[in-house]
Amino acid sequence: MTALLEVEKVTVNFDGFRALNELTLSLEAGELRCIVGPNGAGKTTLMDVITGKTRAESGTVRFAGRDLTRLPEHVIVGLGIGRKFQRPTVFPNHTVFENLELTTHGSKRVTRTLFARLSSEERRAIERTLELIGLAEHRDRPAGLLSHGQKQWLEIGMLLVERPKLLLVDEPVAGMTQHEIERTEQILASLAGEHTVVVVEHDMDFVRSIAQTVTVLHEGRVLAEGPMQDVQSDPRVIEVYLGA
Repeated sequence: MTALLEVEKVTVNFDGFRALNELTLSLEAGELRCIVGPNGAGKTTLMDVITGKTRAESGTVRFAGRDLTRLPEHVIVGLGIGRKFQRPTVFPNHTVFENLELTTHGSKRVTRTLFARLSSEERRAIERTLELIGLAEHRDRPAGLLSHGQKQWLEIGMLLVERPKLLLVDEPVAGMTQHEIERTEQILASLAGEHTVVVVEHDMDFVRSIAQTVTVLHEGRVLAEGPMQDVQSDPRVIEVYLGA
């Protein structure tokens, strides 16, 4: 089976520091993959390379058979790759529904977009997303009044209405309450299959709860990869990460 995402021997240097060192990994369509590792392991740089924010010095990144290596960020987004950063970015003065509506129209130009008319299909997509992220009851609430966890869910929803094939999620549960963490587990687990989801996270209890496959990065390379129970018992992983 051909992988949806193929990263092959990618190297990135920053002023003499090798952030990625001939890193190679692949993901199948519909997979939920967790990427972990100590600070400086290359997790964020990998996501930057996939989305076109950072250029690889060497190596290739292919998505659905297409080489992303030299494509600009907006083209990569258009191919079906969405990224959620650790800190949620929503429009605080607009309602939850309006935030999703803005993204549906594919524009950040608020005044123009809010006057555009939703199609029945777009409205149904927003309604489904509201249910999935657990914010249907808050649809008319200004996003700025949501809790930290709810803002995280809203931003996930804003990506989902763009129908990404690949969703990159950076530290989704940082700063969340236990209840919010459990709800986030449910949301991300429900996406697998329909979407390919990559989660970068330091909370190992959270990783254990959702991971199908775990990739451990260290010094810009894949140190270990496989089911969580195998990875967490790997002596190399214990030495450089779990045992720290």
